[in-house]
Amino acid sequence: MLTFYSCKTGKTLTSSNNSGSEPRKLSASTLKDLKEKYPTENLIIISTPYGEMIARLFNETPQHRDNFLKLTEKKFYDSLLFHRVINNFMIQGGDPDSKTAKADKVLGDGDLGYTVPAEFKPELFHKKGMLCAARNGDDVNPEKASSACQFYIVHGKVFTDETLKKVEYRINRPILRELTKTFLEKTENEQIKTEYERYTKEGKKDSLDLLKKKIDNLILPDYEKTTHYTFSESQKTAYKTIGGTPHLDGTYTVYGEVIYGLGVIDKIAGVTTNGNDRPATDIRMTVRVLNRVK
Repeated sequence: MLTFYSCKTGKTLTSSNNSGSEPRKLSASTLKDLKEKYPTENLIIISTPYGEMIARLFNETPQHRDNFLKLTEKKFYDSLLFHRVINNFMIQGGDPDSKTAKADKVLGDGDLGYTVPAEFKPELFHKKGMLCAARNGDDVNPEKASSACQFYIVHGKVFTDETLKKVEYRINRPILRELTKTFLEKTENEQIKTEYERYTKEGKKDSLDLLKKKIDNLILPDYEKTTHYTFSESQKTAYKTIGGTPHLDGTYTVYGEVIYGLGVIDKIAGVTTNGNDRPATDIRMTVRVLNRVK
């Protein structure tokens, strides 16, 4: 049972919890403060053996919000696992096959037979604590539609200006690739092209990497003239303080945020896992709607 304790009256309020977690006391004043801080947003609570996380669901992503609320109210997530855990990256759950999965079963393919259309919002990005939709890869899912039920919560790591710039280049790699191709086709760059092709053919990775860096510097003026992805100041501030997974921005839908219990993410992210990133000891969840906004 998950226990809510009223500081004012001394009474307890309880809700069902099948996660196997220890009973927790969360002050009624804390719940009141959260509801007052987010009066127009639905709040959900995820209970685990490592504690509870309270998250708000963004109204800016209504299809994901409504789908998550629908599944939660049906108690779909009860006893499902956080089946994929990668420290400094994310914790993932919601696979329906995980409820009765044996310890050696590889999880992640379970779903409900439908997807949710992508809802990308520039102001909703992958800082630590964000609740996001898992999905199939671009090769089979070019629309980047979300899984009906699988989700992940960002753990991430802290970045610097330099490492964020590298992530921007990674996100904009298709643009850089085209600029590099154009650069190598120019007559005046024939010698560089010859070296590029030779290093590629001979598998000289270190030499090729150095040459690519040289080319990147040479095409930088043309790159700056293109329309390309750049992090906003708010993104940079978040990624340099609490951290996150910036390389996922604009490619996976972010539809909620953990507003209480960030430390629980740290605890789960730090558990021992097997070669498939599944925790050695099952981590089951229970999800309930804490505050339903009509």
